[in-house]
Amino acid sequence: MAETDQARPQVGLFVTCLVDLMRPSVGFAAVKLLEAAGCRVAVPAAQTCCGQPAYNSGDRADAKAIARQTIDAFEGFEYVVAPSGSCAGMLTKHYPELFEGDEAMSARARDLARRTYELVSFLTDVRGVNAVDTSFSGTVTYHDSCSSLREMGVRAQPRKLLQSIGGVELRELSFGEACCGFGGTFCVKYPDISNKMVGDKCADIAATGAATVLAGDLGCLMNIAGKLKRDGSDIEVRHVAEVLADMTDTPALGEGE
Repeated sequence: MAETDQARPQVGLFVTCLVDLMRPSVGFAAVKLLEAAGCRVAVPAAQTCCGQPAYNSGDRADAKAIARQTIDAFEGFEYVVAPSGSCAGMLTKHYPELFEGDEAMSARARDLARRTYELVSFLTDVRGVNAVDTSFSGTVTYHDSCSSLREMGVRAQPRKLLQSIGGVELRELSFGEACCGFGGTFCVKYPDISNKMVGDKCADIAATGAATVLAGDLGCLMNIAGKLKRDGSDIEVRHVAEVLADMTDTPALGEGE
């Protein structure tokens, strides 16, 4: 028996500022996947950045102000889902730390953390999605972002769904757990180190022979796409949600730019 509308869990989509400004197709793909998994999806208009740039730069005052706004915006949702392990990690791991010593806000931050998930892990671990129906085919490799892997425990979940697509051949990176060098403000503060790191990552990607590289964090993807383009590579770069949602009509990252 189909779930009634009220029985379907209500999800607040934390779009992320990079998706909003640079790659809206990822947000639409996330909505499509969540609705296909039986969720009611809302996108609170009051959301902005998760506050991670300020937090990583030691600006606790602005980070806390942004966190309060986010906590207010997502009050009352059964779940909060982000197509980014980095932003989800900020909400789940660092918001509670920001408000240590403030009993009321700390409780609200912990409550938000308890309800927050990275997109693909939410689909598999919470909603029980084991396969997707998409026409994508070809050789792909997958980059595990640092925050997704280390803060959110996301590794097997995207691979599980990708391997459910009949035409996809997944080729693993030799150094899959290595950082791509983006790191939010890290790539701005330490451009030479960052460029070396993303160069090593792109060499590893090229060595797989895969036609497409996928990941779950847009920051990593933009960094990798930029380096591949500068190197003259024709490897396509996409957010994994676009492939899983069968929404790959949009040009790959870096194309036509």
